[in-house]
Amino acid sequence: MPVQVYDLSIPPFQIRLETDISLVSDSIEKLYSKENLLIGNENQFFDFHIKVTTPTLYRKYFRPQAQFFSDGKAPFKPLPISQAYPFFEWGLNWCIASYTYQYLILHAAVIEKNNQAIILPGKPGAGKSTLCAALVCSGWRLLSDEMAVIDLQTLELLPVVRPVSLKNESIEIISEFAPDAEFGDTFFDTAKGVVSHLKPPEESMKNNRRRAKAHTIIFPQFTSQADMKLTKKSRAETVLELARNSFNYSVLGQQGFDVLCELVTEINCFEFEYSSLDEAIKQFETLIEKK
Repeated sequence: MPVQVYDLSIPPFQIRLETDISLVSDSIEKLYSKENLLIGNENQFFDFHIKVTTPTLYRKYFRPQAQFFSDGKAPFKPLPISQAYPFFEWGLNWCIASYTYQYLILHAAVIEKNNQAIILPGKPGAGKSTLCAALVCSGWRLLSDEMAVIDLQTLELLPVVRPVSLKNESIEIISEFAPDAEFGDTFFDTAKGVVSHLKPPEESMKNNRRRAKAHTIIFPQFTSQADMKLTKKSRAETVLELARNSFNYSVLGQQGFDVLCELVTEINCFEFEYSSLDEAIKQFETLIEKK
């Protein structure tokens, strides 16, 4: 297919994406909305120039592959062309994490309701994205599935509204939990297993520039058939764990430490074990009602 160019606004970032792979262009058009498209501005500045293309003519036809380029350089080895769209999303995560220093960035989901945002840090397999998707499908506003972006001066959370990446059993769980949710294609045999993406609700897209104040930090852990348990976590432990889950804490140094300390000073921090999404959502509703 001919090269397609997408000028994407994903506040606070602007991205120019070029691709000659239909799996990428089809997914962009299915999962992103008119709120994301920049049209007719020749002087637009882009934070990231990304290409996802077939690396050689040979690879276009024999064991076809996709290559990710950022500013003309290929930071990763090629992947099978069937994984081209997840490659774009993973690569964009890498771009933001590697080159953004004006904000503190944590590996965490962020959701908001009634002007009260909850940060959900999580290690792989903890159920962070599944819980985030369920909350978003239950009326909470999505700020981000992958990263909490924190203003260094105001401590406000900036939205980075993109499709929610779900893996393996989570795909079926959310499909059954929210039958009306819009999903993109399913991608098999990736490094993370089976991957699909949930399209953000229109309301989240319309509010993709509205910042939020942190209300609570919750470290979720899905445990099959476990009783729900919400346990207070000390602020000192929270700061240390957030630092370990930050993409750019080491670059920001003392400023990053000060921001984390100030962030947790006025809010509650918890560990949260759950097995039922319905029970988890009720617990989250209770938390914001108490403030």
